[in-house]
Amino acid sequence: MVARTVYENTAQRVAIFVDVQNMFYSAKTLHQSKIDYRKLLEEILKGRQLVRATAYVVQKADVDQSAFLEALRRSGYEVKGKELTIRDDGTSKGDWKVEIALDAVALGARMDCMVLVSGDGDFVPLLRTLDAHGCRTEVVSFEQSTSNDLMRVCHQFIPIEQDVLFKEEKFIRQERERRSANESQQQSGSSEYSGSYPHGNR
Repeated sequence: MVARTVYENTAQRVAIFVDVQNMFYSAKTLHQSKIDYRKLLEEILKGRQLVRATAYVVQKADVDQSAFLEALRRSGYEVKGKELTIRDDGTSKGDWKVEIALDAVALGARMDCMVLVSGDGDFVPLLRTLDAHGCRTEVVSFEQSTSNDLMRVCHQFIPIEQDVLFKEEKFIRQERERRSANESQQQSGSSEYSGSYPHGNR
């Protein structure tokens, strides 16, 4: 469950901006899981009035994300996508920071609360700008991977918790394999230790 907002079940007008790439890698790295975006949206709103929820997605040319994008749309998000750019030197570029900031500033005057779903500290200037214009800001992200400056500058930080996450079968299988390998190593180490003193302690 996402922590409670102090304004739940009010007529507060809310806009939500989801940095999908940031959330994907945080959920995968920290929990070997994915985010249930429908449940996340419900938990963020807490009965407040949704004006717009936008998911910003970076796409890879060799990966079919059509099912995921459609799931986001069915969950209530407007989806904006751009393709990952591969430079001549092999490095890549693909993020939505500028566009998220521009969209948020454009909407800010009409909103009571702007919710940023990202842990990226590059958004600190955006939140300061929104605050200067009298708009409440909330940051929703994983506490372990969120910039300390971002948490300090927003009006409320709301940590993402386990009940809005789910594990795909491949993650579950990998976890089982890791546990099995660890248990095998422990048993092997125990056998070697026991075998080194066949006649008891000396």
